[in-house]
Order: sequence, then C-alpha cells, then structure tokens
Amino acid sequence: MTSSDAPGVPVTSGGSPRPTLLVIADSLSYYGPEGGLPANDPRIWPNIVAAELGWDVELVARIGWTTRDAWWAMTQDPRVWASIPRAGAVVLAVGGMDTLPSPLPTALREQLRYVRPASLRRVARTAYGWLQPRLSPLGWPVALPARVSVEYLETIRDALAYMRPELPVIGTLPSVHRSDQYASVHKGRPAAARAIAEWAAEKSVPLVDLAEAVRENIESDDANPDGIHWGWDAHRKVAAAMVDAVRMVHRNADTAADGIR
Repeated sequence: MTSSDAPGVPVTSGGSPRPTLLVIADSLSYYGPEGGLPANDPRIWPNIVAAELGWDVELVARIGWTTRDAWWAMTQDPRVWASIPRAGAVVLAVGGMDTLPSPLPTALREQLRYVRPASLRRVARTAYGWLQPRLSPLGWPVALPARVSVEYLETIRDALAYMRPELPVIGTLPSVHRSDQYASVHKGRPAAARAIAEWAAEKSVPLVDLAEAVRENIESDDANPDGIHWGWDAHRKVAAAMVDAVRMVHRNADTAADGIR
C-alpha cells in the first residue's frame, strides 16, 4: 500500500506529505535481541509497519514507560503535537510496564538517577537491583493498577478524539516476559488485559494482542536475554498484526463514509 492509496487518508495530486503513523510506546518498540536501537532502524516493528503502509512514522517512546508516561508525552512532547495533524493512525503501545511487579515504588526507581554523589547512586541502584527480584514473587503491587491504566488510555483517546474525531486509535494488550529481574512473575497481566479489552470494546478501539504475537519468541533463545525484549521474529509478527489493524480501521472508515454518501 502506498500513501496515495492508503484508505481514509487524503493525499493531494500535488504530492502532499505522506500520512504518519504516530506510535507512543515503551522500549518494546525499539529494543531488539541485543539491546536498544535508533528510532530509524528498519527492523523494529514501527518501521516495518510504516514501510508496509507507505507512511512516515513518529516513534515517541522510552524504556519503562507506562500509560501515565504516554499521557505525559501527549501533553509535553512537541513531536506528538506536530504529528497529530498529519497522522493516519495513532498506536498506543503502552501498558505492559503497568502490569509488572513493583514492590518498591516506581517513583523511587525514577529518582535513583538524581542521587548524588555518583558512588551513593551506584550503591542505591545495586540495592534496588538486589531487592526487586526478591520481592517480585509477591506479584503486588504492580506499577499501575489496571483501573488507572485504563483511565490514562481513555484520557489519551478522548483528547485525540477532541482534536481529530476521525483519527483511528489502536491499542495493545500487554506482552509477556520471563525476566529474572521480575522473577518471571506477571500476576498483573490478566486483570490489565481484561480491563483494556473492556475499554476497547466500549470505545471501539481495535487491539493488537502483543502476547499472542510474541509469546513463542520470548520463550525461545532468539529473544533478548533480559527476558523482556523481543527478537526479530516477534517484531515482524507484531508488525503484521498492526498492519492488519490499521488497514481494518481505514476500511471501516471508508465503508461508513460511503454509507453516508
């Protein structure tokens, strides 16, 4: 599909800019089997999707981001503001971090970078790294309760609908992991997946199930050794599911428009 035949996205005969896929995400969007990668690496799933659609892509993401961070990006990041007017779709690929065990407060983890002097910061990080896997089997609390995650997702969707009512928004169900850092515990995922699915059904937001796409890869030796981030096969499978979701929402929009005409 090229920009000229991307359904639901107008492109003038004079060659106006291609539509943009705006992806607000966590590190699963730009980490591969050996670590983090530049946002323009062609192997990560946002770029695979954009290439398949013939669109541009704006990836706004950071390691550890939750749905709360995604909302902060909406309100604070000028790249998001610039992308919304030309977006063909927005993907909210956040929520997985929300579900991970966080027996030590998330705010504490975020503040470690500000500890001074550096020697004390290293001690604090070592202590945090030692405690996290030992407390994670409790499975509680999670970084964000499912109810709060959905509240942030809806706030983002509602803000986008206010600015551009016709703009498709695509959500995701949380991925899976087998990380030693979290003692392979993921008790928060079922509740979050249910809550997100209920929200998506109520608001007609299509979902891509990241767990379904990546489970085989994350359990293999081809994934990142950290047990959280994916290998290339997972990126390709997520991209394929995302392309299908984008095309589906635009087909539905075109069908609705034809019905009105």
